[in-house]
Amino acid sequence: TDLSFELKLGEHVAIIGDNGAGKTTTIKACTGILNFEEGDILIDGVSIKEKPLECKKQMAYIPDNPDMYDFMTGIGYLNFIADIFDVPEEVRDELIDKYADAFEIKDNLGQLISEYSHGMKQKLALSCALIHKPDILFLDEPTTGVDPVSRKEFWQMLRNLREQGITIVVSTPIMDEARQCDRIAFINHGQIHGIDTPERILHQFASILCPPSLEREEVKHEVAPVIEVKQLTKCFGDFTAVDHISFQVNRGEIFGFLGANGAGKTTAMRMLCGLSKPTSGIGKVAGYDIYREAEQVKKNIGYMSQKFSLYEDLKVWENIRLFAGIYGMAEDEIARKTDELLERIGLSAERDTLVKSLPLGWKQKLAFSIAMVHDPEIVFLDEPTGGVDPVTRRSFWELIYKAASTGVTVFVTTHYMDEAEYCDRVSVMVDGRIEALGSPAELKGRYEAKDMDEVFTKIAGRR
Repeated sequence: TDLSFELKLGEHVAIIGDNGAGKTTTIKACTGILNFEEGDILIDGVSIKEKPLECKKQMAYIPDNPDMYDFMTGIGYLNFIADIFDVPEEVRDELIDKYADAFEIKDNLGQLISEYSHGMKQKLALSCALIHKPDILFLDEPTTGVDPVSRKEFWQMLRNLREQGITIVVSTPIMDEARQCDRIAFINHGQIHGIDTPERILHQFASILCPPSLEREEVKHEVAPVIEVKQLTKCFGDFTAVDHISFQVNRGEIFGFLGANGAGKTTAMRMLCGLSKPTSGIGKVAGYDIYREAEQVKKNIGYMSQKFSLYEDLKVWENIRLFAGIYGMAEDEIARKTDELLERIGLSAERDTLVKSLPLGWKQKLAFSIAMVHDPEIVFLDEPTGGVDPVTRRSFWELIYKAASTGVTVFVTTHYMDEAEYCDRVSVMVDGRIEALGSPAELKGRYEAKDMDEVFTKIAGRR
């Protein structure tokens, strides 16, 4: 709404704000993907309304979770993008070699993109974006779902692009990333409320952008394992994704399951949820064998996947009714639970809203609550707050705390190391094995680290 700003050549600017504030809409308008009703956007003095193709040749755009053709190899995809932009063969070969070396993907270019880790895909996407030598690079939450080590590597790449004079506009929900830019534009309800240095913006809007950490008294959990894993292994042909892992999780515990992209976390979680059969080893969840009693496991757990899993073309209450029905709940119980759930997460007024119309943070809260609708003993959360703004992430963890206080066991993967501090215990996986296991305080002491981010970097950064 009546949004105006100017960016200078070679400047790095972060656009930050709540989910639904207008960040993605702004970026899509600037890149000529989305039409706008009033005003104009000038790229180096040229109107994107009047000469969109001329403007687009000067820029590159990487969306959140870029949807690349994963049946192609990395080198095949780079050449495909170069063809689109008519990049001459002799120039493209030089650029491909340059970025493959700089981004450390040279050895992976012959692989299918479907075999890439998330961090590797982001590096390939950045190489593709730069193949036609753009003047301006637009990035929409480029590190969502990327582990802390790969995230630091990605931002080092962006800093290196300064030397080439490329202007970078990036939206991010991570304040440590925004601090690395020249300026921050804070957008809310479709309007820019401030654009200034990171220090000034983060101070001016501290209550919104930098909420205080959650406080929670340390809870002593009785040794009553609800998840037991011994030498659990999963192989795909010659590749071992999960390599003889062993651990247990007690009732009411918040257990953080950490690791770099491709470390094997999601594969291990899928086995524990009865969605994938192990190659060898033993696993028990809620007292049921994950190999022989997978259906019983599913009835006694809640599961929230990494990618948003509700039906976006159904209304909020229809999603609740559908999943509650799948879990075999009675009609009167579903009606009561629907009212309770919507009241608890503050979505009563959105009861008849289509889920696709909700901001991401609201969707994630709804998905978590639906995973809990049948009162499971254990809930599995696979990166539940990826791409969610700081305030919404904090309120999401308040929901997790409430669930744990009632005796529900929470098994959660996350790439946000401040969230790892909220867990009772965490494990860190590297190349399919558990390299470290303990409380955040124990791990910080063991690795002489000031925070869990440093712990993770010391463990996973050795790979």
